[in-house]
Amino acid sequence: MPIGVCDMRKNLSKTYEHQKTEKKIYHLWEKSGFFNPDKLQTKGPPFTIIMPPPNANDPLHIGHAVFVTLEDLLIRYHRMKGDKALWLPGTDHAGFETQVVFEKKLAQEGKSRFSFTRDEFYRLVWEYTQKNKKIVKEQLKKLGASCDWSREKFTLDKKIIKVVYETFASLWKDGLLYRGQRIVNYCPKHQTAFSELEVKYQEEKAKLYYVQYCFRNNPQKSITVATTRPETIPGDVAIAVNPQDERYKSLIGELVIEPITKREIPIIADPRVEIDFGTGALKITPAHDATDFEIGKDHNLEIRQTLNFDGRFNKLSGPLNGLKVNEARLQSIEILKNNKALIKEEDYTHEVGHCYKCGTIIEPMIMDQWFIDVNKKFGKRNKSLKELAIEAIKTKKIKIIPSNFEKVFYYWMENLKDWNISRQIYWGIRIPVWYCQEQKNEICKSKKGIIVATKRTPLKCPYCGSTKLMQDPDVLDTWFSSGQWPFATLMANKTTDLKNYYPTSVMETGWDILFFWVARMIMLGLYRLQQVPFKIVYLHGLVRDKDRQKMSKSKGNAIDPLAVTDLYGADALRMALVIGNSPGQDIIISEEKIRGYRNFSNKIWNASRFVLMSLEGFNGKKPKLTSSDKKLLDDFEKIKEKITRYLDNYRFSLAGETLYHYFWHTFADKIIEEMKIRIREKNNEKAAQYILLTILSDCLKMLHPFMPFITEAIWQQFNKYHSKKEKLLMISLWP
Repeated sequence: MPIGVCDMRKNLSKTYEHQKTEKKIYHLWEKSGFFNPDKLQTKGPPFTIIMPPPNANDPLHIGHAVFVTLEDLLIRYHRMKGDKALWLPGTDHAGFETQVVFEKKLAQEGKSRFSFTRDEFYRLVWEYTQKNKKIVKEQLKKLGASCDWSREKFTLDKKIIKVVYETFASLWKDGLLYRGQRIVNYCPKHQTAFSELEVKYQEEKAKLYYVQYCFRNNPQKSITVATTRPETIPGDVAIAVNPQDERYKSLIGELVIEPITKREIPIIADPRVEIDFGTGALKITPAHDATDFEIGKDHNLEIRQTLNFDGRFNKLSGPLNGLKVNEARLQSIEILKNNKALIKEEDYTHEVGHCYKCGTIIEPMIMDQWFIDVNKKFGKRNKSLKELAIEAIKTKKIKIIPSNFEKVFYYWMENLKDWNISRQIYWGIRIPVWYCQEQKNEICKSKKGIIVATKRTPLKCPYCGSTKLMQDPDVLDTWFSSGQWPFATLMANKTTDLKNYYPTSVMETGWDILFFWVARMIMLGLYRLQQVPFKIVYLHGLVRDKDRQKMSKSKGNAIDPLAVTDLYGADALRMALVIGNSPGQDIIISEEKIRGYRNFSNKIWNASRFVLMSLEGFNGKKPKLTSSDKKLLDDFEKIKEKITRYLDNYRFSLAGETLYHYFWHTFADKIIEEMKIRIREKNNEKAAQYILLTILSDCLKMLHPFMPFITEAIWQQFNKYHSKKEKLLMISLWP
């Protein structure tokens, strides 16, 4: 690559000033249009990353900076390799998450979502997210994200919703979607249901209460059950025992008196009762326990829902009416003691489900909800959704990095329950279902009046002609819509995008949403397009401070990625997030570490400045080299091969470390010093200049995916000497 002389004393300042440089450099990249792979004159294969969409409800945090850095590194590397590299950006409406954030803001004004109509609330949140979208976009640019902004998407874009609705309708048609009354995980504070994955289980100390139920015909005789939730006794509809339990065989069919509301309930036999747990007798409360619900359904028992959706007990609970759960527990214990029904208490430790957002204890509640059947076999292959996902990993159609997460993936998928996709909130994609209120003929009744209408609002029932229709009030679980993100984004763009860029190459995201999101993308991608949505899943770890504590605002140890970028430069932050970052492992970050890579930026700048100032009189032609010169370049070739191999194998930290140590300790500290003497003493100085320029140019290229701003800034100081193709380092060929 011929490079002529340039006066570096004039063009390159003594110190690198990132504040003055980074915005100009990003503008240069955007103006070039080369973030759009369609503008690249390359014959390489497509390399596609669909950005995990940040929530459009708050600024970016340090976790976002991790995925931005790693994905941008990959995209820049493959772009330089000559691939048609597409990084498609977008933001997520984040239904429940955004509604919680917005309601906190309303609470500060003494308002709630119930202060507005549904449409008014939706409009307010829409305006809020549109403002945040713009902020997030500018922050992504500040971190150096080389996305194709012409393809940017939002999860509530009309074209995205169209794709989501098509999938909903298809699942319904194939019998994989159903509406049913089931036990769901319900948060009384936020008054919405969650899927199993959104419940945070914590080990807690509790009490096991032994309660006696007296026989109707003989009050002196009783059967004792053990329970951690005496407040749910008014919801009991039976006592169940194992049919093989010799202690209770003769009691099956007898009636006992429930000790709080004094109702008669039967003793039944069911093999699901554990003989060795507690007393071997189990109170059956179908409305408030998943196992009890199944037992109740099989025995045609009454469903007695004593807890309302606001978290207070109702009239069916008798003396507990109007009380919250904790109050009702204390009151029920007192009643049982007074009735001499409480035999004893024991200390007990068990796992309790909590809302992952607010920490409220999750209540199992019966609700009419929409579920995806992940266990039902369908199609020509006669496999279920979860079987297809498991098969994709086992057959290596999708590779998970690190591989140890594959076993965890199999375990979770094999035990996956049907997926509840209904959410009782206002913000999100409304479920495209209407219910006929009259059901005037047998056809309509057989269809339960359910009308799935994905294109336009139905004006009358297609089964019976009734005009009395009601839309389902719920919205779709955000993970259902974002689970279609890889193909929905491409379908919503040019007609050729899906053909050219799907399946995508890599899904890079945090290990903590492997089941929330990644598994669902795999299932829905395989269902909708019969193809895997991506070939590689790269999982990064959680960000922790230098003491390995999880970062949070409440702890005061959180690092604002934009603030440290202002202070030390985006390149320094990026290097700090890459080096020491192994897949699946927690990422240790501190301001000291970032500051250290700011020093590396200065080292690169100063070394480059010296090299370029030393090129006076060099004509760019390769001179005669000594054997020691050739040895230096041969060693450098091995370094280049090693770094390329690391990047090809997703070992970003090792690639970054190798580059860091070579540039600082070999190139800057040794080679430059040696060549400096040769140039000063005019000892084969042309060869010395050639070596310096060759190594510097290729180091800048290899550093570019890691530290794009400073490398491009240096490259631009002698860009008039490059070929037209290499005027931008961003699209220079990988060395």
